[in-house]
Amino acid sequence: MSLETEFLGDWERTHTCGSLNAEQIGQRVLLMGWVARRRDHGGVIFVDLRDRYGLTQIVFNPQHDAQTHAKADPLRSEFVIAVQGTVEARPEGMVNEKLATGTIEVNCDQLRILNVSPTPPFLIEDSIDTGEEIRLRHRYLDLRRGRMQNNLMLRHRAYQATRTFLDGRDFIEVETPFLTKSTPEGARDYLVPSRVHPGEFFALPQSPQTYKQLLMISGYDRYFQIVKCFRDEDLRADRQPEFTQIDIEMSFVREEHVMGIAEDLTREMFSRLRGIELPDPFPQLTYAEAMDRFGSDKPDLRFGMELKPIAEAAQASEFKVFHSVLQSGGQVKGINAKGCSTFSRSQVDDLIAFAQDAGAKGLSWIKHTENGLESSIVKFFPEAAQALLIGEMDSEPGDLLLFVADKPSVVARVLGALRLEMAKRLGLIEGENWKPLWITEFPLLEYDEEEDRMVAIHHPFTSPLEEDVDLLESDPQKARARAYDLVLNGNEIAGGSIRISQRAVQSQLFELLALTPEEASEKFGFLLEALEYGAPPHGGIAFGFDRLVALLAGEDSIRDVIAFPKTNKAVGLMEQSPSPTEDKQLRELGIRTAL
Repeated sequence: MSLETEFLGDWERTHTCGSLNAEQIGQRVLLMGWVARRRDHGGVIFVDLRDRYGLTQIVFNPQHDAQTHAKADPLRSEFVIAVQGTVEARPEGMVNEKLATGTIEVNCDQLRILNVSPTPPFLIEDSIDTGEEIRLRHRYLDLRRGRMQNNLMLRHRAYQATRTFLDGRDFIEVETPFLTKSTPEGARDYLVPSRVHPGEFFALPQSPQTYKQLLMISGYDRYFQIVKCFRDEDLRADRQPEFTQIDIEMSFVREEHVMGIAEDLTREMFSRLRGIELPDPFPQLTYAEAMDRFGSDKPDLRFGMELKPIAEAAQASEFKVFHSVLQSGGQVKGINAKGCSTFSRSQVDDLIAFAQDAGAKGLSWIKHTENGLESSIVKFFPEAAQALLIGEMDSEPGDLLLFVADKPSVVARVLGALRLEMAKRLGLIEGENWKPLWITEFPLLEYDEEEDRMVAIHHPFTSPLEEDVDLLESDPQKARARAYDLVLNGNEIAGGSIRISQRAVQSQLFELLALTPEEASEKFGFLLEALEYGAPPHGGIAFGFDRLVALLAGEDSIRDVIAFPKTNKAVGLMEQSPSPTEDKQLRELGIRTAL
């Protein structure tokens, strides 16, 4: 754009664009910002000037200053300008009650055009119908929108609230390394080649797990850190390759101590940042209870529709599908979609397809109408079985009953997903309704068929329940962990555990994870050695900071509370990363690509 621009010179901003009100009427002010909108009303030019603090209406009136009015004629959206003028009351009938500055305007008599802008690829407004790809490509423009600025300011306040809270409870903030050692557990590491040690690599940390345990062994009994973590995993819609945690570790504690601090911090954040009062204490469910009632280890408690076992009704029926599943050790469970007996056949077929996509072989259904139970399978339920079914499902006329019969893991997964889908379709989770929950006593280990070995549910440093230690020898898959997750409205926002503090138990767990003593020493020798030098009982928790802020901000995606996020394919669209590098750099690192 050929329009000549000016330097700022000796001009200094006196106010922000959100600070003026009737108290400043008659004062001369100097404002700077971006042109949000330009309007020409009968020769008078009106400009809404924007900065991150707000919006102020600037008036260029040819009768007041003809030269400045002429200079303002080429102003367009996103020009950067500085203006001087006098604060005046808006004319009667022109007050904007929605703006903090809506009672005043600035009558401008001096203007400097500091920079120009082409027409942006999308409007810099909160309500825009623009694809996320374009927004991420031009993130520096997207971040000018008020909604995004509010999100980042909320994130800033969440940082400060966290630090203030933990500092007031004797926690110290300690930074741990970003260049660390690759470990065999969890997702793939991001590797960093070492130039000074050719053929060797650092790894970016998936979490500061071993370092915070070492800090406990070092005597720093209350640690925290707001830390970047990195995982090279196949990303889902709302995952990021680099994400932020609030990391907390404590010595000489049991589960309730760590959970108490985490609860208090969560309540403080919601109260201080949103004025929302969460319950005290948070309710708790064991992992087994959560899976049994909700089919999920992060259940959404904002609505009911719990999973109901119908073993008695199934046994009393003549329905062979249910019988064969029960005889093979499986389960038959259902959910009651209250008031949904009016669903059409196509709507029911849609639910059947949803269940099959979630892994079910099929989905049985029964409508409870004023005339009784109606379905193609009702004929297999004698009157006594129907009575049992109505009782077990707490059913009444108007309800739609949905059933899955399969292995317990499949029943839980399918009905848990179907429960959430029905809640969305019925509008049961709209509006603000905050339901926190602790999930405890997770399984310590599970068998991974692909890897043909045991893997840790949380991580390999999680302690088993004291009463389950002997099960590590006899039946390790039955051992429960001293682990706990904090769930809010169906989102896991924090997870932690009491750690293993004895070398013998840690070595035993490594063996169960198919790590040879040599591999354990190579990967974790520093930790095993440290555990011999008087390791205190300790435990901790880590909050998913991005998810927590997204919930506070009312955003569905964590990308909307991160300044410069990657796509769900781990690509930085704005800066076009990752990207090829020069052969010279690769040669310095002793690397040759195979592509």
